[in-house]
Amino acid sequence: MGDGLRRGPGGVRASDAPPLRQTWPRRPSPTPYNHRMRSRSLKRAAGVVVVRDTADGARFLLLRAYRNWDLPKGRLEAGETSFEGAIREVREETGLADLEFAWGEESIDTEPYAGGKVVRFYVARSPGGVVTLPINPLLGRAEHHEFRWVPLAGALALSVPRLQRVLRWAAERIGLELPAIPG
Repeated sequence: MGDGLRRGPGGVRASDAPPLRQTWPRRPSPTPYNHRMRSRSLKRAAGVVVVRDTADGARFLLLRAYRNWDLPKGRLEAGETSFEGAIREVREETGLADLEFAWGEESIDTEPYAGGKVVRFYVARSPGGVVTLPINPLLGRAEHHEFRWVPLAGALALSVPRLQRVLRWAAERIGLELPAIPG
């Protein structure tokens, strides 16, 4: 076999082998999964859409980490309910402890993103209090670089689509008129 081609066991060229085919039926996955996700297991997190009533109307609290605007949220700790985790995350990330959950534990989940992370969001009013961006002891720095209280239109403009859905849901709960969806 002096033709210069590399051959597999038994002298068969790889190009001579029949193509590999899937012989079993494909079933849809019960968990949404796409190529950007590293794992099919869901990572649960919780957060709060924090709203403050002002003389100029409702304002939504957004937090910026690098160039991304987000809502207060984070991973659940062992034994913690989503509601408990959401309250803890707001306190840890913003210093706000006085939240009014007038809509109770009604919530909305994001679709899986960033390796299968799913965040359950609640909506609460913040009647007052100063937002701080405390140092996270594990990171040695604040988790966020900036915060803003913005009207719904501004929050939607700064947010990614998965959060726009959450913000629209929260706005409906508090009785705001929703702006038209562009496009």
